[in-house]
Amino acid sequence: MEYTIRKMEERDVKPVQEVAKKSWNTTYEKIIPLEIQERFLKTAYNDEMMIKRLNGSYLYIAEKDQQIVGFANFSTVKEEGEVELGAIYLYPEYQGKGIGTALLHEGIKNLKGVKSIYINVEKENSIGTNFYHAKGFKVISEFDDNLEGHITKMFRMVLSI
Repeated sequence: MEYTIRKMEERDVKPVQEVAKKSWNTTYEKIIPLEIQERFLKTAYNDEMMIKRLNGSYLYIAEKDQQIVGFANFSTVKEEGEVELGAIYLYPEYQGKGIGTALLHEGIKNLKGVKSIYINVEKENSIGTNFYHAKGFKVISEFDDNLEGHITKMFRMVLSI
């Protein structure tokens, strides 16, 4: 499949918000109630938060035929070489085609001094947990998280670079 990976720009905010919404709604359909998902998305992916993310972290997008089909969000590199991977989200029809892997590798390639990448993933999100396990991430802990009043079971995972 032909696609390109590039740094996100401000003009990409709306399409990235659409990817986040569709990805969340599909992934968490039977895990997190829809009203909780919608509240989270309105808080975490509103225009103001997207500009903050754009200016304070590393965002990469995947395009197919000039349409944004996925994105990844990495924090800056901390002193110890640690990075938080906030998200790799793809439209469902583009999952399993190497795009998520390409987004992960783009972050690894461009984040100078990265030694380890951490991610929190919902335990019942089998698509996400399977993807991260396949890429070499290891579960280092489990915890409960309060997502807009809904308790989720989470894995904390790490990939050593």
